[in-house]
Amino acid sequence: MKFEHFALNVPEPAAQARWYVEHVGFTISRQRDDAPFTHFLADETGRTVVELYANPKAAYPDYASQHPLIFHVAVVAPDARAERARLEKAGATLFLEEPQPDGSLLIMMRDPWGVPLQLCQRTTPFRIAP
Repeated sequence: MKFEHFALNVPEPAAQARWYVEHVGFTISRQRDDAPFTHFLADETGRTVVELYANPKAAYPDYASQHPLIFHVAVVAPDARAERARLEKAGATLFLEEPQPDGSLLIMMRDPWGVPLQLCQRTTPFRIAP
């Protein structure tokens, strides 16, 4: 099997999707303008990775109260500190900046809705298959 996407039930999927488009560089690969207002987001390679939707059949998690080690959205950031500063100006908040023994840098932030967003500046990038 091949990974398709990771989904989050959020109260404002359209606004949150716009933020990821404007500030993280994602694009909207598919969306619904009616309930549950689903927005599929793709990364710069065009691969759909995240789905945001609002479905009141399940409670919206309190993302801001959950530790980022429960889950997080991680993106490649060749200059993680510069991206951190830029994203903070766009409403994201810092949770932890964590230099790694191999020289990599991981910066854990929260988007304006509290969803954990990790910036990964790796010394040896992960291989991404087509």
